[in-house]
Amino acid sequence: MSIAAVVLLGISVLVAVNRPRPQERPNIVVVMTDDQTVEQMQALPAVADLAREGAVSGTNLAAYPLCCPSRATYLTGQYPHNHGVQGNHEPVGGYYRLDGSRTLPVWLRDAGYHTAHIGKYLNEYGTRQPTEVPPGWTEWYGAVDPSTYRYFDYRLNENGRTVHYGNRPEEYQSDVYTRKAVDFVHRRGTSEQPFFLSLAYLAPHSGFPSRGRCADSAHPAPRHAGDFRDAVLPRPPSFDEPDVSDKPQSVAGLPRLGPEAVERITRDYQCRRESLLAVDEGVRELVGALRETGELDRTLIVFTSDNGFFQGEHRVPKSKFKPYESSVRVPLVLRGPGVPPGTRIEGLTANVDLAPTLLDAAGAEPGHVVDGRSLLPVLAGRERLDHRAVLLENGPDDGRRNPQYDAVRTDRYVYVEYATGERELYDLRLDPHQLRSAHADPAHAPVRDALAGALAALRDCSGASCRVDAAVP
Repeated sequence: MSIAAVVLLGISVLVAVNRPRPQERPNIVVVMTDDQTVEQMQALPAVADLAREGAVSGTNLAAYPLCCPSRATYLTGQYPHNHGVQGNHEPVGGYYRLDGSRTLPVWLRDAGYHTAHIGKYLNEYGTRQPTEVPPGWTEWYGAVDPSTYRYFDYRLNENGRTVHYGNRPEEYQSDVYTRKAVDFVHRRGTSEQPFFLSLAYLAPHSGFPSRGRCADSAHPAPRHAGDFRDAVLPRPPSFDEPDVSDKPQSVAGLPRLGPEAVERITRDYQCRRESLLAVDEGVRELVGALRETGELDRTLIVFTSDNGFFQGEHRVPKSKFKPYESSVRVPLVLRGPGVPPGTRIEGLTANVDLAPTLLDAAGAEPGHVVDGRSLLPVLAGRERLDHRAVLLENGPDDGRRNPQYDAVRTDRYVYVEYATGERELYDLRLDPHQLRSAHADPAHAPVRDALAGALAALRDCSGASCRVDAAVP
């Protein structure tokens, strides 16, 4: 081949990699962690870089702070009382409870997107048919239950074929997911067809194997084991709360945390942070692949988690479910087209907004009425989220330990009604750590009544009736 031919070939490759697409629709990448708190963002410097280059929500909420209902909300843009997934397991929840034909990947593929999912999906996925590929996914690399919760020795359904991964260091689950995501971007990055990539890490959720320092906790990659061994456990005023007499019996009956419990919580906190280091490396590699293919500035990247997690707040040693800030608040970072750099989204956002936002960016239509709202007009300064009311729910599957509740969260208050008849009300401006419920305080009666009215309207809302402001005195 002549020198001129080599030069022309090199130029043609560069043009192929960097040419603009004929359409203006962006690629979409959603990275989701599992059980991650907002505080643990400190372990994710690559995600912090995304936030500086894009937008971060000041207060982002999981409408139902539990894995499967939250992920179903992400996929549908609906509150759990509308999409029907009310728990992690049958008969009220799990993968088979959701109508997969009416979800985000279906709508995006119908709009011309190449879609791919890598990692955890919905609880109980694969328990009936391990090789099933859910509707809407062009490419599928889904973790098969129950091995979803194994950082080593797990199975993936790879486009209809079950593949086992073992115990070698390179088979660490997060790293495998990252390699598949980077490979996907390199394969699809030069295509004129936009893509949607859903990348769902298990970290920092607890998993197996149940041995060693991080037994019954998240397992870091071997190269990161011990990196946060000296990390100090946060102890906000709500940690091991001295007086929980104002709380419902499910909390008021919890014992104080003794030294052994605090030691376990501390170790869990450290192991969870260590497990996030591989996720952060994955985000950095993924961004690098997008940059190498010329797709970074044409890609809307979203980073979030399905729910938060307790680390000793209100005497809860570990878990989620409950309507407290530790559980319902989750990170949300956006970077890409339509996202002004260095933006902080004021007001409340929620996971019910994810699907509407992504559909808006893609110019796609949902197959049913969505309850959330697109955040793109907010980012563009055309809309505000002042005084927004967000519904919080907990389903009927958890019995006496976590009684069913409905709650309304505004920019200042959270008001909770339990199926047991118990109530809670917190003024988060005056009591951000939720130490003293004001539900029985006569001075807060007007606020309580206004919030009860807003909750009554939201409890069975659908579509536009879910997108309301709360008029609170």
